[in-house]
Amino acid sequence: MLDMAEHDLSDGEDDSALLTLVETIEELSATRTIDEVAAVVRSSARRISGADGVAFVLRDNDCCWYLDEDAIGPLWKGKRFPLTACISGWAMLNRQTVVIPDIYQDDRIPHDAYRPTFVKSLVMTPVRTRDPIAALGAYWAKEHTPPPEIVAKLQVMARATAAALESGRLQASLNRELERRTFLMRELDHRVKNTLASVQSIASQTLRTAASPQAFNESFESRLLALSQAHELLTKQAWGKAQLHEILAAALRPFGGLEDGRFVVEGPPIEITPEAAVAVHMTLHELIVNAAKYGALSVPTGEVTVAWRIEDEGGSNPTFALEWRERGGPPVTAPGPKDEGFGSRLIRRGLSRDLGGAAVLDFAPQGLTFTFRAPLSQRLAAA
Repeated sequence: MLDMAEHDLSDGEDDSALLTLVETIEELSATRTIDEVAAVVRSSARRISGADGVAFVLRDNDCCWYLDEDAIGPLWKGKRFPLTACISGWAMLNRQTVVIPDIYQDDRIPHDAYRPTFVKSLVMTPVRTRDPIAALGAYWAKEHTPPPEIVAKLQVMARATAAALESGRLQASLNRELERRTFLMRELDHRVKNTLASVQSIASQTLRTAASPQAFNESFESRLLALSQAHELLTKQAWGKAQLHEILAAALRPFGGLEDGRFVVEGPPIEITPEAAVAVHMTLHELIVNAAKYGALSVPTGEVTVAWRIEDEGGSNPTFALEWRERGGPPVTAPGPKDEGFGSRLIRRGLSRDLGGAAVLDFAPQGLTFTFRAPLSQRLAAA
């Protein structure tokens, strides 16, 4: 790097440049985007330096991106060059301000790239010396060595630019967080209302079919616990999609879990949205409770098989099919229309409503069978 020649400015010129620098810093403090920063820097840097052109260059991974310019002739606006093939890249990689009075006497300059331009001399200073994220270039149409005062002001402007870019980044981050917070608050409000509506419905339906206050307490507490387990599972998944196998495991856990030899479970990975996952969990809970009270799980020799598959996979109408089959329990008899409780209605209608499918309960003497089919959709999909 060549030594900077000394050059005296008049008091008026120096005061004017200093005033422009102060105004520039004030303007930069009000910017919020990179484009706004570039617009301030390109014009102010040219006034301060008296240069014939100014370029604002961003570091874009391993490239220099000439984002904006203000010059007497076209430079490289919008173009990208490798960091190692550009003087702005050299300034950023070496974290140094470089002053070149004659670009054709400096091997760091890609001469062929400069020949179509007016540039004969330049100053390039990095924006943020510790870890440069951009560079500010000033160019002259004649061989010129800018005085140290001008170089120093360009460096001050580069530091102010770094602060403005960081401020803009923080502002954008803050806006994203505020948007995220607003979204989360709305989502929480939506989920709380849905949960309260579910609890109200469970309480009302359980009370309507309970034979006694004690029976109501037992059924209501059991269903609230199932609802809580579903929400616990979804919270662990950050309320993203849940795997059917995980939902089933959570529902079976209070009854011995998948490790219990009376359960046979098989099926491919299936992803279910949070809203539908709650319905799946509650349906499985009712099936398990029914099996524990009256079906295969009420005796040591009983067995429950839960199997699911994708039918017509790869076809025009792929369908999810699930079967819950109980064997080895006491003889089964179908309840009459007046004897059907809330649990049976939930099993028949819950998944059908939430997943747009069809459910069938078959009270065969050898054991209850529940089958459900629904088209694959955004709520229910093969993983």
